Amino acid sequence: MSEQLETLTDFYRERSYIQFPFSTTDVGKGKSHFNVNARKYCNFKTPYNRRDFYKITLILGVGEINYNGHTTLVDRPALLIPCPSVPYSWNSISAEQDGYYCLFNQEFFNEHYQFDIFKRSPLFKAWSEPVIFLDDKLLALVKIYFEQMLEMAHGDYTFKYEAIRNLLCLLMHALLVDKPAASLSSGEVSASSRLLRSFDELLHQQFPLDSPENPLTMRSAADFAKALNVHVNHLNYVIKSITGNTTTAIIKNRILEEAKTLLLNTQWDISEVGYCLGFEEPAHFNNFFKKSTGTTPLHYRQTTRIALI
Repeated sequence: MSEQLETLTDFYRERSYIQFPFSTTDVGKGKSHFNVNARKYCNFKTPYNRRDFYKITLILGVGEINYNGHTTLVDRPALLIPCPSVPYSWNSISAEQDGYYCLFNQEFFNEHYQFDIFKRSPLFKAWSEPVIFLDDKLLALVKIYFEQMLEMAHGDYTFKYEAIRNLLCLLMHALLVDKPAASLSSGEVSASSRLLRSFDELLHQQFPLDSPENPLTMRSAADFAKALNVHVNHLNYVIKSITGNTTTAIIKNRILEEAKTLLLNTQWDISEVGYCLGFEEPAHFNNFFKKSTGTTPLHYRQTTRIALI
């Protein structure tokens, strides 16, 4: 396993003794993936790593979260919703550990527009509080959503993937309704965290794109630095020190996410998708997409749409 990044392959390799409702073998880059399971085999300490996937965990047991160098004692029911780019580890304290967890990758997050609202929310953000303690009412609701996701995953309902996506959305909506944005943010916010939050909000305000006639206006680190009234070197330093990724990489990844969403959910020509994302020449968009995914936009649209049918 990498000392800096845990992949889905790493996650499943370390838990080869656990049975999951969905396949754990075909989790290659570029393929949509989701899984859910009961939290029973976690009486151990996990590595202090970043992840390349999203994970939501209902924790019923006592332990400690070391998140970006800060330790939080979890001594009552809580949800752990970490930002994948922030390193963290879990250390069990009580022998009895229970709950549920689900995990999914960026491709799963990109498949449907219904997830776009959560990309603009405080959830999964580096500047947000990763541990949300639950009162009895919210705990009961969260348990119901997890139980229904797990039941669907083990069932043979034709549209179970759509049902699971809807249940996941309801779970995240419940958090946003019950916990205002302010309470999901860390109590003590540093200047660096405020800058990261402003950058993140500015980046996601540009999406979703609704027309080829309204292309992106900010596509580079310099564009965002100018809008935030800071020097680009300072912005780059802050982003890199908190997330482990460069400003340029984060912008490119978000543009790539939107490219995949538009290719799957619109009838726009490939050239229109590229132009809307700021690529004036179709060849430039093709090169960008192929370098990032290993395939062309047209091939991705054709093969992924077939796989989703």
